Parts: sequence; C-alpha cells; structure tokens
Amino acid sequence: MDLKLQGRSAVITGGSKGIGFAIGRWFASEGCGVSLVARSAEELQRAAAAIAGEHKVEVQTFALDLSQPEAREQLVAARGDADILVNNAGAIPGGSLEEIDDATWRAAWDLKVFGYVNLSRAFYARMKAKQRGVILNIIGAAGERLDAAYIAGSTGNAALMAFTRALGAASVKDGIRVLGINPGPVETERLERLTRKRAADTLGDPDRWRELLSKFPFARGANVDEIAATAVFLASDLSAYTSGTIVTIDGGIANRAAFG
Repeated sequence: MDLKLQGRSAVITGGSKGIGFAIGRWFASEGCGVSLVARSAEELQRAAAAIAGEHKVEVQTFALDLSQPEAREQLVAARGDADILVNNAGAIPGGSLEEIDDATWRAAWDLKVFGYVNLSRAFYARMKAKQRGVILNIIGAAGERLDAAYIAGSTGNAALMAFTRALGAASVKDGIRVLGINPGPVETERLERLTRKRAADTLGDPDRWRELLSKFPFARGANVDEIAATAVFLASDLSAYTSGTIVTIDGGIANRAAFG
C-alpha cells in the first residue's frame, strides 16, 4: 500500500532500538527520510546502517539527551523543518510510590513527559509556519489502565494522553495533526526489565519473568512491527482526518475486567 510518504521527513526520538527503530524502518520503507535520535552514538550508528542498508533514503543520527534543553534546541535547529515528529524517547521505571524517589521520578518525567511536551512545542511552531505537520506521541497503555506498581509511568502516560488529545483537538486550525499510540506489552528489552521486577515482587524470583507472559493476550507481547505499522499509517495522508486520537495496541488488556 502506498501511504504517500515518499520524499517526506520524520524525526524519531528513542530511535536506536525497539519501537523507535522499527518506526524508522517503516518510514524508510515508504521512501521517507528519517532522523534517529537517542543518547548512544554507537547504537544510533548501528540502527542507521541497518536502515540505510535496506532502503535508499537519507538517514541522519543525533546523539542527544533530550531531557536537556540545549539538546532539544540543537535538534530543532538541525531538523525543525521535518514533516513528522515521533516522540518515543524515555522509559519510566516501574515501582510503587514508596519505591520511586523524587530524583528518579523527576529524571524520568524530564525525558518522557516534559521531553514530549517541550519538543512538541518547538516543532509545532515550525509546522504552524508551514500549515502542515504531524506529531505522533508513543505513550503507553498504563496511562489508561492505571497501576500503582508502575505509578510514575501510569501518571506520566495519563498526562501525555491528556496533552495529546487537548493539543490534537486545537491543532487542526494550524494544519497540524497530533496523535498518540498506547502500546501495551511489547517484546523489547524494556518489557523484560519490567517483567523481571514484577516476577521478583510477585514470584520471588526475577528469572521466572517468562511465566508472567502467559497471562498476556495470545500469550505474548506485541512485536515492534505491529506498533510501527500503525504509527506510519497514522502519520500518512490516508489518515488525514485523524487528530486528537490515541490508538491502543494492547490485545484488549485495557478492557479486561482483571489482568494479573
């Protein structure tokens, strides 16, 4: 299917691995130039080489810590003309209110919550001047199925859901669409990390983390391509009348009466 993205440009934060890397590959497969942003220059180079080896598009990399204002300014100065911004950077740690101290909570929100908000603000101004653009926030299903054992993530994701819906309702007047995706469990390194902690807390052994996967829909997490395919479609002209919408990809977990 031609998503009519040929020749456009996308900036993807958290783009060196996992969901962000998959989104970069899918945009590239549609002929879209991609800029990958992450902290690790080495991981970015590997990701860029893999994408450039598969698709004949321009792939740029930016090794930046987007929790820092100067890093965001550097990215906007270099790639503020992009057609699409995918906010994906940030992994908020699991833990209860007693376990997540103030410094950990603030550091996690500086990258993900305030990182998304501030980068959206900067790119929005550039997109408004062109009267065209898409901002896509990769958030997380914990924002709608709230979990006290993941309290910093649940409340942060809920805030980003509200941000996405509020901005996406108003942005259409400026020719901009703002959307979100709420992935549930996705088979990445982060899922293993979070599930190991939960296995330690509930089973007394972090190495038993795979046992918890049997409770997921289809007895697995989503794969990254299932998230990336939706991301690329939402950013395309085939979804041109969609804004302020959040798509949940969690196998139905958010609508289950109980989920262990």
